[in-house]
Amino acid sequence: MNRYLQDRIQADLEQKMVLLTGPRQVGKTTLAKNLGRSSSAPLYLNFDKISDRPIIEQANWLPTYDYVVLDEIHKMGEWKNHLKGIFDTKPVGQKLLVTGSARLDTFRQTGESLAGRYFRWRLHPLSVKELSTEFRSEEALDSLVRFGGFPEPFFSSTDRGRNRWQAQYFGDVIREDILEFSRINELQSMRVLLELLRDRTGSPLSFESLARDLSVSPNTVKSYINILQALHIVFLISPHHKNIARGLSKAPKLYFYDWAYVDTRRKRGELSGAVFENLVACHLLKHVDFLNDGEGNAVELHYIKTRSGKEIDFVLTDDKAEVDMFIECKLGDDQPSYALKETRQTHPLAKQIHLVHNLPHGRTVDGIDLVPARDWLSNLAA
Repeated sequence: MNRYLQDRIQADLEQKMVLLTGPRQVGKTTLAKNLGRSSSAPLYLNFDKISDRPIIEQANWLPTYDYVVLDEIHKMGEWKNHLKGIFDTKPVGQKLLVTGSARLDTFRQTGESLAGRYFRWRLHPLSVKELSTEFRSEEALDSLVRFGGFPEPFFSSTDRGRNRWQAQYFGDVIREDILEFSRINELQSMRVLLELLRDRTGSPLSFESLARDLSVSPNTVKSYINILQALHIVFLISPHHKNIARGLSKAPKLYFYDWAYVDTRRKRGELSGAVFENLVACHLLKHVDFLNDGEGNAVELHYIKTRSGKEIDFVLTDDKAEVDMFIECKLGDDQPSYALKETRQTHPLAKQIHLVHNLPHGRTVDGIDLVPARDWLSNLAA
């Protein structure tokens, strides 16, 4: 299937180079090669491949290639300067796509800026919206809950396939990718941290508590989580506050890009609220990144605590940092939460969404929309 960014990236390549980031095995290479099908002379080079490395370093591929993909180039020293030179001297009409798993704008920030030379896109796991052309929304949601949104385990559609993929994926990420930014004696701590974070998904993080469990300092825990973020294994959502500095100083919530990894009760055949909330968080992050990357918006995703101390799972803010929507996630509770009723009074212009996993039909109660998850998620931007 064609990925949701394919047409957008194809159009952007006509104007500038494109930087494509996202988790490992989310489909970047497949997307890059699919884009090459419309070219008469495509070229794919990967910096991790020994035979490709000198070609990338010397930039000596033939000028007749009309579409060039450079994968993992951020692992090269002074990659920004090198990439700037490649772009500035490439033949007219040659399209250039740069892909990477670790965030290209986070690490190795030496060298000249690439400002004005690129468009950036972030590729996310599969979602109900993206699958809407292939599946009914209810089928898509059920399969995503069970197998996650990464293409390989999703399309294998077996518990065995999902389990084997997760074992390989998280084992290789810890063993190989994290070593790029960490030391070998920290591997065991990182493994334990991942297990601890599974049980804390969707809850405000206490770095002090995690530090005690790992017998390290809170700053060390923060550095570990920064690495996991850079590698697109987890992401953080900060609390919403009109004072940005105060919001960032408060405890964030953490979610995994692979929400199926969060399910520690799968053997009993139960769907946990943490998995469902994590799935919704990933869908909302994909929605926000799509709008920001493609439209130049400044939409943000947060969570919030009301004046009475009640927590609402997610908040979407607009370009002016004003709250546009409150979203509360529930597995089966079909009555509006007290927190949403409270924000209905304090933010009358914002939408109030009570998202329910297994709700047969949507309805409005006291100005709050009770919506089946399958329907609402299928109408996001991506």
